Amino acid sequence: MPIATRDDLRNVAIVAHVDHGKTTLVDAMLWQSGAFRENQDVDERVMDSNDLEREKGITILAKNTAVRHGGMTINIIDTPGHADFGGEVERGLSMVDGVVLLVDASEGPLPQTRFVLRKALAAKLPVILVVNKVDRPDARIAEVVDETYELFMDLDASEDQIDFPIVYASAKAGRASLTKPEDGGLPDSEDLEPLFQVIRETIPAPAYDPDTPLRAHVTNLDASSYLGRIALCRVHAGQIKKGQQVAWCKHDGTIERVKITELMMTEALERKPAEQAGPGDIIAIAGIPDIMIGDTLADPEDPRPLPFITVDEPAISMTLGVNTGPLAGREKGTKVTARLVKDRLDRELVGNVSIRVLPTDRPDSWEVQGRGELALAILVETMRREGYELTIGKPRVVTREIDGKLHEPVEHLTVDAPEEYLGAITQLLAVRKGRMEQMTNHGTGWIRMEFIVPARGLIGFRTEFLTETRGTGIAHQVFEGYEPWFGELRTRPTGSLVSDRAGAATAYAMFNLQERGSLFVEPGTEVYEGMIVGENSRADDMDVNITKEKQKTNIRSSTAETFERLTPPRVLSLEAALEFVADDECVELTPNAIRLRKVILDSKERERARARAKRGQA
Repeated sequence: MPIATRDDLRNVAIVAHVDHGKTTLVDAMLWQSGAFRENQDVDERVMDSNDLEREKGITILAKNTAVRHGGMTINIIDTPGHADFGGEVERGLSMVDGVVLLVDASEGPLPQTRFVLRKALAAKLPVILVVNKVDRPDARIAEVVDETYELFMDLDASEDQIDFPIVYASAKAGRASLTKPEDGGLPDSEDLEPLFQVIRETIPAPAYDPDTPLRAHVTNLDASSYLGRIALCRVHAGQIKKGQQVAWCKHDGTIERVKITELMMTEALERKPAEQAGPGDIIAIAGIPDIMIGDTLADPEDPRPLPFITVDEPAISMTLGVNTGPLAGREKGTKVTARLVKDRLDRELVGNVSIRVLPTDRPDSWEVQGRGELALAILVETMRREGYELTIGKPRVVTREIDGKLHEPVEHLTVDAPEEYLGAITQLLAVRKGRMEQMTNHGTGWIRMEFIVPARGLIGFRTEFLTETRGTGIAHQVFEGYEPWFGELRTRPTGSLVSDRAGAATAYAMFNLQERGSLFVEPGTEVYEGMIVGENSRADDMDVNITKEKQKTNIRSSTAETFERLTPPRVLSLEAALEFVADDECVELTPNAIRLRKVILDSKERERARARAKRGQA
């Protein structure tokens, strides 16, 4: 077949582990290509446009930008570095012809580096290695490059893929070099010109057959209050024009003729109207209200659909439903009905290919499956900020049957911590059926340990791990595969303090209760029967009266009133709350509050349910 190329265009994805500097590098590339005016006020990490991305300091949604450099357009896809958002990574890689792999000059390749690199190698994409943050005082550039070569070999990369160019960079300083600097030193070049040059030479220009009719793949969706649903597409062959009639090849196999009402292309951070686009271009189109990710736009006379985008199977699920607690609907303007929650979940399914929503035996709750706890927590937090009230059950693993045996997902966990915490970490993971695969002592006082752990063993792990390592430990995990069921796990050694009546929490009652465990509520908080108000220091649950008031008498105490010192309550974040809850508990979420409660609020009903469960086991 005669193959032509677009030499004025390069499509590249920037992939890396969380917090290794992808978005900062894109910032520097935009500034140095003249995308912004000298006096223009631009936020740092300009590609992290979502509120949650800015708060957490991570990329959640894959986004594209375009820079002009030396007469060439470089389309850059900034992908998430977290495996929980793997659906975004897979879609990003389907739009590009090569990958820039960022690795921290001190931390080296980490589990998410392995995850994103495995996806890039499977897609047969050429890789440019950028060793970032070379000016860190603890940089160890040569060792990190060696570790990256080992990772490529471990992932069965081909000889061509292992023969990658290496760029040494400091994204924050906006400098890059092909010459290895001293550890902790800046690259010798004043700007990112060496990186632009390597992208031009290493990333292949988009190739196409001039005789093939139009084929454009929908890889992402956006929305506009003016234009409606916007589809982001990569054009693989042919020309597409504004106002043109095209064949819309749907994911169910049907084909429909539609008109392209708007055609836009990205320049820096803005979408500008365009009249036409050709092979290799990344475009945004409007005019098709129900278009979905994975659909193809083709020539109406010769429609040839492209393969559907496949993503990894979900590993974690949780039950999500309407708020059924006694305080539901108290906050003004909240969305509390099952219809509204279901409509919101259906909207999420349109743009998020890595989650699934399944019905349960109740009409007001659904099972939501995703890659990991973080992905599900981000979805729930987004809904909460939009005004929804929800009840969320404990996260569980999605099991599957292989050769007649029950298998569960396992994770590859990498832990970096000071060496004095080695015993505590090993003990913590032994209880969770963790299997140590490797341990490295860098000789710097820090050790790196790698474990294979069942995914359910890591639910609730992070909080305990940070406590045990006094906040110094760093843990990262990535999905490894499925292994036979590991047996029963008891990951939470403590029980709950459960309110036995409705009312307002009093300082007097809390002062007497705080020796029983740690409390989650402040004095004056409205509580109800079955609401969890604290963590019991013992393994069983305890029903408590947190609304008890001090008896008022007309007899003056001979000693002055004792000043009641209350320990400040533990305020749980959404992720910590989801980690904490046990099987018979759930999280009640409203725009202004996070409450924990028992699924069965009545204490007598709970006792009966517990007795029935014991009889069933016997």
